[in-house]
Amino acid sequence: MPIKIPSELPARKELESEGVEIIGQESALEQDIRPLKIVLLNLMPKKHETEIQYARLLGNTPLQIELTLMTTASYEPRNVPPGHMDQFYRRLDDISDDFFDGMIFTGAPIERLPFEDVDYWPELTEIIDWSSSNVARRLGVCWGAQALMYHLHEVPKYELPQKLFGVFDHAMETDGRRAGVLAGFTNRFPMPVSRYTGNLPEAIDAVPRLEVLSRSLEAGIAMVRDSATQDLFVLNHLEYDAETLAEEYARDHEAGLSTALPANYFPEDNPDLPPVNRWRPYAFLLVANWIKDLYRHNPFDLSELAQRKL
Repeated sequence: MPIKIPSELPARKELESEGVEIIGQESALEQDIRPLKIVLLNLMPKKHETEIQYARLLGNTPLQIELTLMTTASYEPRNVPPGHMDQFYRRLDDISDDFFDGMIFTGAPIERLPFEDVDYWPELTEIIDWSSSNVARRLGVCWGAQALMYHLHEVPKYELPQKLFGVFDHAMETDGRRAGVLAGFTNRFPMPVSRYTGNLPEAIDAVPRLEVLSRSLEAGIAMVRDSATQDLFVLNHLEYDAETLAEEYARDHEAGLSTALPANYFPEDNPDLPPVNRWRPYAFLLVANWIKDLYRHNPFDLSELAQRKL
């Protein structure tokens, strides 16, 4: 089934060129079903690329998806065309009375800052608190996952000796094999990693309702689930395009950073050779499993979420 996004969103053309089925407002109204409502809090600086990455994955599921793009009001992104945010994005005041099946919190390039030093941290905590009563399930990615675990469960992050950068082999934990979001995963799978911080296993283990679903010997914990709310925290980047790490590597060097070549990424470790996206099937599978769980467990009338107890 298709995904419903704004008709004039620039990402639409690229999604359609990839074969992602897009549905218009009139066609959506003609279908006698309730679409799954997903809100994407896009905290990444490259809005266009991030819109494509997540819409691509959400549009590959068998259900109609209505995607709402969200941003913060207390921080104005600099790397977007004039008027883009006002035309296509909503802020908390715009949707505070709405309810959603799922919410995705993206990463953000601010992970080395203490959470409280982030300009929009007070607003983000307000958004997280709002989502506890207005969103059925949350999916946090990279810094977004760390922010959720910190605010909801007081799980701190720590700075790594150097940037963890590359594509690393990950394994499912024993309990993870029973998790619906990992249904169909092989026991070991590749996953892109790009971060300066991590979360200690003992800090996560100290919260009884948090369970580790997958981890890497080299990159540490990768996926964590809240057994009470079924919120999912993904510390790495299955949504990345094939060239994302290469572009980041080039940007780091242009900025004078001594970032090492991303591990296990370029063929023969040669940055002149195009990298191969070996992780995309798992990205599609993870999001499809997440959407299926939303469809199976969420109420038809989403306003019932306001009465739930967490």
